[in-house]
Amino acid sequence: MSSLNRVRAQESEVFYNITVTVLIIRKTMSLNRTLIYFTSSFEATFSKSKIMKRKFHRELISRNHADRKYGIVGVPFGKGQLKSGVGNAPEAIRAQKLLTDLNRMGYDVKDYGDVTYPAVETAEKFDHNMKALEHIAACHKKVSEKVQDVMKDGRVCVTLGGDHSVSIGTIDGHVKARGNVAVLWVDAHADLNTADTSLTGNIHGMPVALLAKELSDYWPYIPGMDWQKPTLSIKQFAYIGLRSVDEYERVIMDKYSITAFGMEDIEYKGIVNVVNEALQSIDPLSTLPLHVSFDIDCLDPLEAPSTGTPVRGGMSLREGIQVMEQAHRTGRLSAIDLVEVNPSIGDKRDVHLTIQAAKHLLQAVFGRQRRGNYPNDELVKLVNYNKLDKETNVNPSGKERTPRDLKQDKLFSR
Repeated sequence: MSSLNRVRAQESEVFYNITVTVLIIRKTMSLNRTLIYFTSSFEATFSKSKIMKRKFHRELISRNHADRKYGIVGVPFGKGQLKSGVGNAPEAIRAQKLLTDLNRMGYDVKDYGDVTYPAVETAEKFDHNMKALEHIAACHKKVSEKVQDVMKDGRVCVTLGGDHSVSIGTIDGHVKARGNVAVLWVDAHADLNTADTSLTGNIHGMPVALLAKELSDYWPYIPGMDWQKPTLSIKQFAYIGLRSVDEYERVIMDKYSITAFGMEDIEYKGIVNVVNEALQSIDPLSTLPLHVSFDIDCLDPLEAPSTGTPVRGGMSLREGIQVMEQAHRTGRLSAIDLVEVNPSIGDKRDVHLTIQAAKHLLQAVFGRQRRGNYPNDELVKLVNYNKLDKETNVNPSGKERTPRDLKQDKLFSR
């Protein structure tokens, strides 16, 4: 073969290879476009599915639980510890227009006022390291009765303390009204001391030990406390937020394998997983009424400085709100205590921060969503009004249309 023919053959081979390569590239590009199309379609469908799921979840939270009725009880009591001012917390929290905001959101909320108790006289001498015992016994008996009254009215009981000893009365009343319950104890402290192990004799550090039936043998006869019997198993308590536990409290926790999550668990697992695990541990069948006893000192002092026993390194307000939101979403929430807010500690800024934190926590447990709630039922009805309603100047509830109704007309007609 001549050199000219060899060159032409090589050129033909190169041209053939280039042609094949171009065809492969075109085919690949076409396939990529197809893949991109199907991938985009899948992502759009999946994204829409997630949006619809989230929308359904949001409606489930807002509407399925919006028909709950709530009763607020104030317990201006502070003799479970030594610092004055904690008894002023119910009034301070109410002053933040809590009830007004909740009613505007469409919740049925009734204020049952404050618990009062008659003047006490020490009938028996009792020197067993329990300070102000006669006041504790008299007040918390009334608290228990008030909680039972609220629940007989078919309402979730929201108790504004007061120091944490008030939970002796609230949980006793809850058990007597509803039977067996599960308790989330959200606190920097375990409150698990007995009279023998307490270093201070302050009863706000003893309520769990008084309530747990496994610990009943650790107590002597306590004058004035005949109304309160420890009928709740320690297995139905779960701690969240612990970071200041006394030595003998730790011994009791380990001995009875109490469910307890410290701040290190929250850091490692995240607050959502911690709450889920706590609920699963104390109520594996998800059937028991839920009691949340929330001590404001579980929050870091930067979030809630006006409290009697602050401990650094605590939960953020966002984590506290998440606990309350998850409790609300169970659908089994039956009672809430919010305790240890002390408006007499700190300056105006400290008090404002703490009371605002308390208000946010309460709104969350009522069902307020951080992404925003739906309008209440009366406003939702306005979406579906017909021409006849407009012409007759009557709104869907049968009442004469108001200037507010007219504003809603403009809003919903956009």
